[in-house]
Amino acid sequence: MANKTISSIAKDLNISRARVYQIIDMLDDNEKPSKDSNDRYIIDDSVVNAIRKYYANSNTKDKQEKTSPIDDKVLDIMRHQLDEKDRQIEKLTKLLDQQQQLNLSTNRQNEKLLDTNTPSKDDNPLQNDHRDVSEPTEGNYEGKETKTPKKGLFGWLRR
Repeated sequence: MANKTISSIAKDLNISRARVYQIIDMLDDNEKPSKDSNDRYIIDDSVVNAIRKYYANSNTKDKQEKTSPIDDKVLDIMRHQLDEKDRQIEKLTKLLDQQQQLNLSTNRQNEKLLDTNTPSKDDNPLQNDHRDVSEPTEGNYEGKETKTPKKGLFGWLRR
């Protein structure tokens, strides 16, 4: 088997002649076949082996890609799920932002209530008066409740 033709190599490998020419172009310079006076390739056994080797390597890569394809349907499902997750994350982010704003607003309202409920000098009981207004004592109990109404929401904290 001295010289082969491009057609016979294509037929042996079950590929097109154009693909054989592509493979020859991809070969290293030392593996490429030389040309005769009619500008035809002179293909000997070493060139045939180089073409077969290159084709086998490229074919193995193609098969690896073909054995693990991601089906378009699966890809569409995954894209849909990602889009749904993005919407859920966006919704949760908005809810978290609203919760933080509500907490901040509530804290500001509480601070205002506490500030407006701080007693002035006139409102302060005597420093030595340690009586609890909820407990009746002998001197101030007349049979009716003498509790003073607490000011504000957090008045019980100021005791």
